[in-house]
Amino acid sequence: METVEMASVDLSLSGLASGFDWKSVVEQLTQLERTPQTRRRAEQDATSLRASAYKSIQTQVSNLRARSEALNSTDLFNARAANTSDSAVATATAGTGAAVGSYALNVTKLSKAAAQQGSVNVGSALSAGDDVSGLVLKDAGFSTAISAGNITVNGRSVAIAETDTLQDVFDKISTATFGEVTGSYSSDNDQITLNSTGPLILGSGTDTSNFLQVAKLYNTVSGNGPVTSATKLGSVRQNTALDSANFATPLTGGSAGKFKVNGVEISFDTAADKVSDVLKRINDSGAGVMAGYDVVNDRFILTNKKGGDVGMALEDVSGNFLAATGLASGTLARGQDMTYTINDGPSLTARGNTITEESSGIPGLTVNVVKAGTATIGVSSDSARIKSAINDFIAEYNSTQTLIDSRTASTIDSSGKVSSSVLAGDSDAGDIAGRLRRLSYGDVEGLSGTLNRLEKLGITTNGQDNKISLSDPGKLDAALATNLSDVRDFFTNSTTGLATKLVKYMDTMVGDDGLLIKKQKLFTDQSTSVDKQVADQERMVQVRRQQLIDGFVAMETAQSKSNAQLSYLQKNFG
Repeated sequence: METVEMASVDLSLSGLASGFDWKSVVEQLTQLERTPQTRRRAEQDATSLRASAYKSIQTQVSNLRARSEALNSTDLFNARAANTSDSAVATATAGTGAAVGSYALNVTKLSKAAAQQGSVNVGSALSAGDDVSGLVLKDAGFSTAISAGNITVNGRSVAIAETDTLQDVFDKISTATFGEVTGSYSSDNDQITLNSTGPLILGSGTDTSNFLQVAKLYNTVSGNGPVTSATKLGSVRQNTALDSANFATPLTGGSAGKFKVNGVEISFDTAADKVSDVLKRINDSGAGVMAGYDVVNDRFILTNKKGGDVGMALEDVSGNFLAATGLASGTLARGQDMTYTINDGPSLTARGNTITEESSGIPGLTVNVVKAGTATIGVSSDSARIKSAINDFIAEYNSTQTLIDSRTASTIDSSGKVSSSVLAGDSDAGDIAGRLRRLSYGDVEGLSGTLNRLEKLGITTNGQDNKISLSDPGKLDAALATNLSDVRDFFTNSTTGLATKLVKYMDTMVGDDGLLIKKQKLFTDQSTSVDKQVADQERMVQVRRQQLIDGFVAMETAQSKSNAQLSYLQKNFG
């Protein structure tokens, strides 16, 4: 018999030989076999919602625990508030446990800081001699740089350039005034003098150079000459390098040097550091002083940051900065201690203008004095802080109950349809709400005082839900004012105190091994287990799917052969 040959075809194509869409059947059967997976995924979604609900309850219970912990602090009930009858004289603060009482303060003398006043005239004169034909203005040791512009002398404008020498300025003045005004410099007293053969009026409203002001040349009352600089002109230049700052005593010891102020070492580089850099370095250090330069008297001053009659330690370590600045040879302007009395007692002193326990002997009381005078300092329990902590607790307690209620509630609408929250019917969540209610609003036993319920502090429940409120603030105010020790014991008693019991209970909920932590782990484990089960089921589905495909492909192969044979018979024996 002659062999029937078949053309090469892809028999995996659905219905190519049989005309039957078997691939659609395979996909429908496969999807049907995934039905258990779909149910598992739905259960997993519900589990995730429950885990999320318990996470939110855990967070809220943790917040309530923090508020309860704050109420469980004896420091809260030992907190003190201080007030003064005259804040213009003094202000006060009281630390935890400060003695409650009233203190009559009388400040007779304020504190004043000591200052090391350096020698005057530490800046070098403008010129070593009277000849200033080589003294260029921009390089001269004036306290302030001379600016270019014009000045007016006897109504005549004189142009000033930074590159002029001081003699150039004198010559320009003489030329502008036709020889009526002449200038000179004296190296003996480091001053400029302008002589005039007649009236001498300096300056005008349109002058643009600061030469007259920097040279300290001011008009006389009579309006006649001569006019001489008010003080010596040479001074220390603060914004140039130390080695060119115009010190009268040159800096020695090389470029790098060190000195100490009150034992704190300060370094400097004469080539790289400006005078202002070193002053800032002193101010920013821990030496406890403020350093500055007095331009008027040409001297440096170190002032203690704290007041009081105390001294100052200065030492050149390497180099001679303190000697060159005149601080080493200066004089100490002594400070002054504050003097005061309390309750008409003996005179007391304080280094600064702050009264502390060290000077007054009153534990926990700090008084900042503003000026001399009298004021009454009152120290009392900080009721406002305690009330704030109680109100914070009430608010957090109500938020916790509201959250649990929203997660466990079931409602029925007008058509009778029941809607359930994610934790409806979950006994653990409901138990937390009930336990918190019983702990918070039940009797606190074992206390020696009369306060044993929140109700006696004016805190009540409306009887309709688990919330509480401060319905009678007057009761709380009265208890804090007259019975603070019982209020403290009610909340903080180490055995039966309300806050103590709440913290202990919530530790079993949100602690490392707490119920809410275990619940979330349980749901997480369940979700992970679902992932594994679904993965195992899907592998079986894929095996079954491949078996169906292989069977249908075999059917297509047989059908294709049958079709080929039929075609051959029809062709040869039709």
